[in-house]
Amino acid sequence: MSENRIDRAFARLKAQGRKGLIPFLAAGDPSLEVTEALVREFEARGADVVEIGVPFSDPLADGVVNQRAYQRALAAGASLGRILGLVASIRKHSEIPLVLMSYVNPIHRFGLERFPAAAREAGVDGLILSDCPPEEMDGFLNVLGSAGVHPVLLVAPTSPARRISLISARSRGYIYYVSLRGVTGPRDQLPPDLTDGIRRVRALTERPLAVGFGISTPTQAAAVAELADAVVVGSAIVARVEASLGRPDLVTQAGDFVADLRTAVG
Repeated sequence: MSENRIDRAFARLKAQGRKGLIPFLAAGDPSLEVTEALVREFEARGADVVEIGVPFSDPLADGVVNQRAYQRALAAGASLGRILGLVASIRKHSEIPLVLMSYVNPIHRFGLERFPAAAREAGVDGLILSDCPPEEMDGFLNVLGSAGVHPVLLVAPTSPARRISLISARSRGYIYYVSLRGVTGPRDQLPPDLTDGIRRVRALTERPLAVGFGISTPTQAAAVAELADAVVVGSAIVARVEASLGRPDLVTQAGDFVADLRTAVG
């Protein structure tokens, strides 16, 4: 089995002494064709990995910006099967690592047994499950990893040391540190305990650490990049897509913001 694209990306970043930029977008908002164009634009503007959100009707971990995006995507006909088709289409012209961020329900509907092989065949590199502890999906995560798709697990500011060690052992590619308590969405400032929280996780794992939730501006991204291996920016990008709906420069507008983030992250 060939090396996962996520591993190659983080190895390259480490060798170059650079920090990673991981933009997030909602698949199918406003259409899957636009999503593909956005992925291509983000890669051209310096993204290292792209997280693609799988729309779900009850996204409990997401704030209103992502909720609206998922509603638009579902209304336009987005489904997990079509999103895997989107990934396969992207793979015709790109090798950028792609990580799906999903709730368990869409994967259950698609079929837990057939998802790992289908995801790998399409060209998915990783999967983040927003609403399921790894203990409850152990068998699925093992099959996922065996298929070559990295399970990327979440660590919260409230996670005790024993749980962080467990997640480090089971996660692949990178660990996603959720920077704040609550749902996704832009914030005016970073959490005051962010530095201590990241240092606590750093002491318990050697895996690359990506930090997301609430990072809204290039200035905030630069501050997080001082502490983490990669910065995840989601709702702030989704909000720019929303603000540009119906405009011919939607892709360029979102791309300009990603370019600003890239400059800030370094």
